[in-house]
Amino acid sequence: MGSSFKSPADTAKAMMGIAEVKNNAPLLNVIILSFFAGAYIAFGGLLAEIVTTGMAAPQFPAGLVKLFFGGVFPVGLMLVVIAGAELFTGNNMYMAFGVLTGKASAGGLAKNWIISWVFNLVGALFVAYVLAYSTGLMTAPTMVNGTETFPFAVKAVSVAAPKVKLGFMEALLRGIGCNWLVCLAVYLAIASDDIIGKILGIWFPIMAFVAIGFEHSVANMFFIPLGIFMGERNIGTADAPNLVSITWQGFANNIVPVTIGNIIGGAIFVAFLYWLVYLRGKET
Repeated sequence: MGSSFKSPADTAKAMMGIAEVKNNAPLLNVIILSFFAGAYIAFGGLLAEIVTTGMAAPQFPAGLVKLFFGGVFPVGLMLVVIAGAELFTGNNMYMAFGVLTGKASAGGLAKNWIISWVFNLVGALFVAYVLAYSTGLMTAPTMVNGTETFPFAVKAVSVAAPKVKLGFMEALLRGIGCNWLVCLAVYLAIASDDIIGKILGIWFPIMAFVAIGFEHSVANMFFIPLGIFMGERNIGTADAPNLVSITWQGFANNIVPVTIGNIIGGAIFVAFLYWLVYLRGKET
């Protein structure tokens, strides 16, 4: 009976093949699959916000709320890896492996990263505006002691607000930590040859990065715009006036350093260092 998983070295070799496929993929395929990836990650983010709405101190310790939030978020990466999609953060690792091993070109890396980032954004915005906001799911009111409140909207704003307040270096470092764990989740998923193994390999590192509070560029393409949409109609902010105003400028101030950090976390802390250990001088 054969093994149902690959060794770390064999997993690194598998990355070479995946990078080569991505490097040669037709443009339309990459666009569609990148849209999917942004939407899938947004589904995980939407689920996490809905599940943890109303969970707050003193009834729930802050760490427990983070655990629940992180516990359901991984569904997004499960869809990306198992159903197939082009996620910018995972591609930071894949394409770096490809360039280091000669299976992908620098131009192919740049094209893949740019297209996946842009259309991840399109997919995340689609879910945020069309499926979370326009459906009324996140703007649904609840009556509390005869007063109409908007608990889901408050949750969306409370998730987005701290992100736009981060300093450049804070956001960058949190981006590194995030994609180090995200790419390890993908690495574990590729190591497994069965669905259950892939799910478990994805769940633990993704739960960890979310519960810790690291920053994921594609997730923030959902979280921050959704907070903006709520603020534009004063939904949520009226119930939580102490929260900062969330703007598109704030979104840009977060997404730039987080994106840079994600690239460093995936391309250097995973791809480069594992290439150094397992593949250097052994490219085939």
